[in-house]
Amino acid sequence: MAFKKALAQAAPPNLSVQDGAIEQLVAAFEDAGRSDENGTPFWSARDLARLLEYSDYRNFSNIVEKAKSACTNSGQEVPDHFVDVTDMIEIGKGAEREVDDIRLTRYACYLTAQNGDPRKKSVAFAQTYFAIQTRRQEIIDDESSQYVPLSEDQKRVLLREEIKEHNKNLASAAKGAGVIEPRDYAIFQTHGYKGLYGGLDRAGIQRKKGLNAQQPILDHMGSTELAANLFRATQTEEKLRRDNVKGKIAANTTHYDVGRTVRKAIAELGGTMPENLPPAEDIAKVGRRLKSGITSPPKKLK
Repeated sequence: MAFKKALAQAAPPNLSVQDGAIEQLVAAFEDAGRSDENGTPFWSARDLARLLEYSDYRNFSNIVEKAKSACTNSGQEVPDHFVDVTDMIEIGKGAEREVDDIRLTRYACYLTAQNGDPRKKSVAFAQTYFAIQTRRQEIIDDESSQYVPLSEDQKRVLLREEIKEHNKNLASAAKGAGVIEPRDYAIFQTHGYKGLYGGLDRAGIQRKKGLNAQQPILDHMGSTELAANLFRATQTEEKLRRDNVKGKIAANTTHYDVGRTVRKAIAELGGTMPENLPPAEDIAKVGRRLKSGITSPPKKLK
């Protein structure tokens, strides 16, 4: 019950709790879970495609491939989370045929949902569902000392890749609102940063963190700061589409207000304001280190 309550509270605003959507979707995703011969839970990619309302499995396969790339970029081994299998399906009158399928871990389901179309209610729900489920399992496994959580480097790479994808969705939503020209989009982005960073624009954030003008701020954010910016981007996109925002001024105001709301939430939780978080190592160096199998940054010589 506590899990379902948390899920209802965290569910995207385009899902109605009153009409039973939360209960129905929780049941659907939990019922779709299976266990292998070792008792390890997994989801069938074909089952997940249906749950996420993808009628063409070939289209869904493209999303799974993106999820595999995100898995690699986070420093995880793809075969540990995506296992190719062959299943038999009924085709009528007792006949069966072989089909390719993939066994997905919770983490793989989470990555797949993150790369799905957020305009689909089921995808938006799944993003929340698997994030909470994965985190809950991390806590359970961590308490029994059987789980090694993601390192800061791995979390940074994963979140940075997610922001790249969601910024594309945000740009699309902003364009639909009337933010067309590159200069207008830069102004739109500035409003989001100002809301989240207490009035600082991109240049102001760089100065505050001691970065030069050629160092992209997103590439020098730790996981906590990246997560705040990911939430800003996803919620702004959702609000632009949900409220059918039109006009550059209205879009800018929406982005600023969402950023300010995220900032307020950080303050209420007692967190550090994002502009006061220290800059992190260049994400490109982190990615190269993870791919080479090195799990920690080199120590500085004294």
